Amino acid sequence: MAIKVVELFAGVGGFRIGLEGYPKKEDSKYDIVWSNQWEPSTKLQHASLVYEERFGKENHSNEDINDVVTRNVEEIPDHDLLVGGFPCQDYSVATTLHNSKGLKGKKGVLWWSIHRILEKKKNKPKYLFLENVDRLLKSPAKQRGRDFAVMLQSLNDLGYAVEWRVINAAEYGMPQRRRRVFFIGYHKSTAIYKKLQKSKKIDWLIEDGTIANAFPVAKTDSIQEVELKGNLVEITKEFNRNGKLSPFQNTGLLIKGKVYTTKTAPNYNGSRTVLGSILQNGEVTSEFFIDEKDKEKWEYLKGAKTIERKSPDGFVYKYSEGGMIYPDALDNASRTIITGEGGKSPSRFKHVVESDRGLRRLTPVELEKLNMFPVNHTKLDGITDTKRAFFMGNALVVGVIERIGDELHKRINQNPMAPSS
Repeated sequence: MAIKVVELFAGVGGFRIGLEGYPKKEDSKYDIVWSNQWEPSTKLQHASLVYEERFGKENHSNEDINDVVTRNVEEIPDHDLLVGGFPCQDYSVATTLHNSKGLKGKKGVLWWSIHRILEKKKNKPKYLFLENVDRLLKSPAKQRGRDFAVMLQSLNDLGYAVEWRVINAAEYGMPQRRRRVFFIGYHKSTAIYKKLQKSKKIDWLIEDGTIANAFPVAKTDSIQEVELKGNLVEITKEFNRNGKLSPFQNTGLLIKGKVYTTKTAPNYNGSRTVLGSILQNGEVTSEFFIDEKDKEKWEYLKGAKTIERKSPDGFVYKYSEGGMIYPDALDNASRTIITGEGGKSPSRFKHVVESDRGLRRLTPVELEKLNMFPVNHTKLDGITDTKRAFFMGNALVVGVIERIGDELHKRINQNPMAPSS
């Protein structure tokens, strides 16, 4: 039976494509029963329009998720798995223990909408599959790792164990060097939770766990333990106050308030997709080629330089940056796509490739391919090429979701529910 999924912060549907396939596979292991996409800073909801065009309007919500949860959390259908790439924000808890409403995070911080769904749903999802930027593990700068500690402890309080890994898609043969942290949660009522609890933690992280099977790593015997002490307010105030480094490595797990973490390296010897192999070349129209008059500006922005800058308090300092490979190497995976990838204006961070017709930027189709999306997935009347590039700068590499999803499904179906204890 397919696993019922709710997809939050859906964007243009990367999680859905990775789990269901597109078009949806007849024997799909997953069934998205409800989705939500809301962009607070724009009047026109472009990403939601693309999502609805590809997957249909039925059971899709284009409304602030905080409003949905506040109104009635049961509007969100019961589901087995909650997925989403939620924004990286300040997760600190600002309220006091005396607040009759309990511990709540800052208004508008979307992590707390996930927390409230897990807290309020009568039938809580048994599994979580979430994604974020890897700096989450070491934010904020003055209290390294605090935000992740708050997130982990909030899930711990709700009865979940969590395993995580920072994955660079290119290190496993995919076409883009995109580094993100992926984590999976298991509710204490599941057999996987019970198995994790009894496991040797280092073995789970490097060999036995869901993510380790989807994305193998080299052997290591090193593991650190971190105790999460105190409630969410206390962690917000005190966690790692004097530490210069985050205690959280690129691989780890949390169960019953204890964190086990280690640094791992990828173990992959398969085929690799490079930037040159996804280029359209002959199909590219003239607006993507760099104008002769702009070439000097592109070269300057891509090159090494030292710039004099002034801080807000008037302190003058010199900022240096190294040169970039220009044009981008075609025999390697691409650099990370950013949200500002679109548009003609010269930029340090946009991709530029050499073609038989000269230097040019990447097309929307090429950006889709770098995230392993279907060709022209984001093409829709009224959606500009610049907006399509923005979507891909916000998206994830679909292949990562597919591989973890396959392994998670296998684990769930081995024994979906734990015996009563």
